Amino acid sequence: MTDFLALAQPGVQQLSPYVPGKPVDELARELDLDPASIVKLASNENPLGPSPKALEAIHGELTELTRYPDGNGFELKSRLAARCGVQLNQVTLGNGSNDILDLVARAYLAPGLNAVFSQYAFAVYPISTQAVGAQGKVVPAKDHGHDLEAMLAAIDENTRVVFIANPNNPTGTWFGPDALERFLARVPGNVLVVLDEAYIEFAEGDELPDGLKYLARYDNLLVSRTFSKAYGLAALRVGYALSSAQIADVLNRVRQPFNVNSLALAAACAALDDADYLAQSRQLNDAGMAQLEAGLRELGLSWIPSKGNFIAVDFGRDTAAINQALLRAGVIVRPVAGYGMPNFLRVSIGLPAENARFLGALAKVLNA
Repeated sequence: MTDFLALAQPGVQQLSPYVPGKPVDELARELDLDPASIVKLASNENPLGPSPKALEAIHGELTELTRYPDGNGFELKSRLAARCGVQLNQVTLGNGSNDILDLVARAYLAPGLNAVFSQYAFAVYPISTQAVGAQGKVVPAKDHGHDLEAMLAAIDENTRVVFIANPNNPTGTWFGPDALERFLARVPGNVLVVLDEAYIEFAEGDELPDGLKYLARYDNLLVSRTFSKAYGLAALRVGYALSSAQIADVLNRVRQPFNVNSLALAAACAALDDADYLAQSRQLNDAGMAQLEAGLRELGLSWIPSKGNFIAVDFGRDTAAINQALLRAGVIVRPVAGYGMPNFLRVSIGLPAENARFLGALAKVLNA
């Protein structure tokens, strides 16, 4: 029999598939549980459900499912350009922000070149880098977050991309405006800086630097964002990049036609205009974070401070058995051993009752 793994590109041979959070239906089948009794706090999803305006927009598109979507995404790109203060030709749409990251790797990386990213950074950075045969240069983290000075030092003549996330997933760590400014000012102009801001909408005021404010001064900067988190459209897979027009032009040369479907385009336009929904998402997240922190404190546990919609909890020991016990209790959280953090579980912020269910189940597991 032909060994098709051996025929694959060397970088692909060494990859392991991305492992998403366990679906509710899968756990229900495995443990014969009622799906309605299961709480999923594993995938950083918005517990509010989608915006009512987004649902209405989706309904309005259903009769057009025989038509291809607008391959240029004109309406959504126009709204994003106006909202973000850029030109239409600076916007690239993606099938989720993961697609944007993959487009960057396909356009700018190749064998003999490298990308720099942090230890404990989002798993897609090494996957996309390795898949095109490039080298991933992993820089040790500092207090579980990005060591931007060390990342600068890791850049060499073969570096074409630096991936940085603010806040970072799965750790929730972040850096401030001064740190970002110093970093961008010192990155060589021929190195593309991908600033992944998938969770930026959960921050308010000056808590985090707004990557959009730096685009006009740094033409090697690309800001990646998504509608999957704060906007509650994870299932529809729609993300976007803001960059110089030239970088956007390059990405569109490798972007698949119709990579964002009609329902996603319509829902994203509607969600973008629903300021009340976004404010409610932030308020719920802030309250949920405080609820989890208080509960974890009562249990004598520590965690990594987070600016996302999740929190990485430190159990001081391997969490495999704890995770399995939580699953048996019908509570799904996210193991992060694959990120090199076997002593942690990442817990998404849920509704108040869901957060309470997790804390109650965890107390029973730890006291068993």
